[in-house]
Amino acid sequence: MDQSIHTLIEQAKPLIESVLTALGHIILDKPEQIKLSLTCLLAGGHLLLQDLPGMGKTTLAESLARGLGLNYRRVQFTSDMLPTDILGFSMFNPEKQSFEFRPGPIFTQVLLADEINRTSPKTQSALLEAMEERQVSQDGQTRPLPEPFFVIATQNPMQQAGTYPLPESQLDRFLMCLSLGYPSEQAERDLLLGVDRRKLLAQMQPLLEQGTLINWQQAVLQVHVATPVLDYLQRLVLKTRESRQHVGLSTRGVLALKRAAQAYAFVAGRSYTVPEDIQAVFVAVADHRLGGVVAGVSTAGQSLKQVAVVV
Repeated sequence: MDQSIHTLIEQAKPLIESVLTALGHIILDKPEQIKLSLTCLLAGGHLLLQDLPGMGKTTLAESLARGLGLNYRRVQFTSDMLPTDILGFSMFNPEKQSFEFRPGPIFTQVLLADEINRTSPKTQSALLEAMEERQVSQDGQTRPLPEPFFVIATQNPMQQAGTYPLPESQLDRFLMCLSLGYPSEQAERDLLLGVDRRKLLAQMQPLLEQGTLINWQQAVLQVHVATPVLDYLQRLVLKTRESRQHVGLSTRGVLALKRAAQAYAFVAGRSYTVPEDIQAVFVAVADHRLGGVVAGVSTAGQSLKQVAVVV
């Protein structure tokens, strides 16, 4: 293994700890969700936050962007939204006698797609190319998106009025799906007595220099995955495919699981993965691809329990 990866990880470790600490001051009592969110970004994936309104999903997205020094745009998805509202459109310029492209909010580094399941499937599909290819094809031209490009989408429970279920192809584009859930009693008391989160967000300063995050994303791909760890990963994947209740993990899902485990190891300050890294990210990577929580039971969690932890 390249010795430079060890040096980079040693240099990154205190910075990562400072980012996690800063985010922890904004999003109280959710250290694992914060760590997984950063892991998702370092793995080059996209994040789906699924929860009730008012649980801190938007705050997490904005604090992550601010703490990492990334450009941030928020789009509120509604039933009457069109794909051009996200991607942009061409407008005729009478002075130049030509059409000019007006880029949409998707041309940013962190895009918050708020309440993505409140818009039509046609508008939802406008994100597919951008999330997979990091580019936008509009009016016969292909335009690259900024680097890094990270989509954080929030989704309300499907039983709420005015929601459209995300198709499997859309769900598969999200590396992870997380839920913040209710805060603990002490955390909620701290929220009641403490400073408004919006004021804390406004005061938040970038903790990284431009380009550092991209270097980290490239370094994640160099994190070593030993053969026994790959064996364990494949045993988990095989278990998901043996079920008759849902379709197993796709090839994209398998690659996503490996990349997420590498990123989790990087966040932990290691240049190699261990089975615990796969266990830490497995539910977040697999559940939304396997049908989510059915009858109160996590489908990915069941597969995890059925496979021996010892490699």
